[in-house]
Amino acid sequence: MVASQDLRTSVVYTLRTLAIAACYYAAGRLGLTRELVIEGAVVSPIWPPTGVAVAALLVFGLRYWPGVALGALGVLLSLTSLTWRSFVILAGNTAAPVCGCLLLRAVGFRTDLARLRDGVALVFLGAFAAMLVSSSVAAGLLISTGELPGASFWEVWLAWWVGDAMGVLIVTPVLLVLHRLRGPWRWSRWKEALGLTVVAAALVPLATRIGMSVLFLVYPLLIWAALRFQLAGSMACAMFASVMATTAATDRVGPFERLSREEVLINLQAFNGTVALTALLLSALITEQRSTRRSVERACQELGEVLEHLTAGETASGRPPREEAGARWAKDDPDWDARSTGEWSTRRAPDEPP
Repeated sequence: MVASQDLRTSVVYTLRTLAIAACYYAAGRLGLTRELVIEGAVVSPIWPPTGVAVAALLVFGLRYWPGVALGALGVLLSLTSLTWRSFVILAGNTAAPVCGCLLLRAVGFRTDLARLRDGVALVFLGAFAAMLVSSSVAAGLLISTGELPGASFWEVWLAWWVGDAMGVLIVTPVLLVLHRLRGPWRWSRWKEALGLTVVAAALVPLATRIGMSVLFLVYPLLIWAALRFQLAGSMACAMFASVMATTAATDRVGPFERLSREEVLINLQAFNGTVALTALLLSALITEQRSTRRSVERACQELGEVLEHLTAGETASGRPPREEAGARWAKDDPDWDARSTGEWSTRRAPDEPP
């Protein structure tokens, strides 16, 4: 019995590790389809594998870090031959999601993202702080080996860091939402969801590919999705907008057509960052407020039930209701009506002094 249980645990661990590695590799190949060259270094504006790695470690646990390492190794093998530099980059790409998971666990992060503090923690700890590890290791390695001039350190470092952080901000919430989905689903607002999808499919490509700077048209869609569909709707809309903007930026069309390489990077990452922050924090705030309202309504309902039980118990035990007790007391005390209304009678007993 014990041996079979251990074997089953080992098989499950191996399969999950390989699945994480496969997802990491697939996300890496997808991220490499859109690249920007910064001072000779090839970076991705959005690096999805970091989002896959952070989500996998949060859901399944830190002991699955070998899956992240295997996936990163597969991506490196698809790009270049293995050298000692490859293993340094591999260590940085593995350590960054692990650090992000440790930081999030230290502050009590919940994967349902139902609290504003969870959204803030994912942004500032899981994305901005943890991804400093991978960008610093990679940029420092390129500078120390002479592959890049020292003056290019900060530009390459910033591009690498922002790409990794965007992967966490955009991909991780979507994967956490998908992990928590349970059927059967209620389609009470399917018409509204269909309408939002149609509007987004028409408006987002238009805003990201026409010559005018109208990227701000995306934000009403994010607000609509967050108000009506919370995290699932807002993050799906944010991911679609970020992908379309990244495609337009790498193709140098639309609002990115006449910009320099540095301006393309700055504008694209500013747009992706604000879209992800708006969707994540707004949906977390709305979800938290709705949870608070439901808790208050539940408490009021329970309090009403307790009062009903207490009233029913007093009546059943033979104690007269308040109205009957007042009427009985009024027969014995003529000043009862006056006292009950807050006005004392001016009548005095015969032997009472004036």
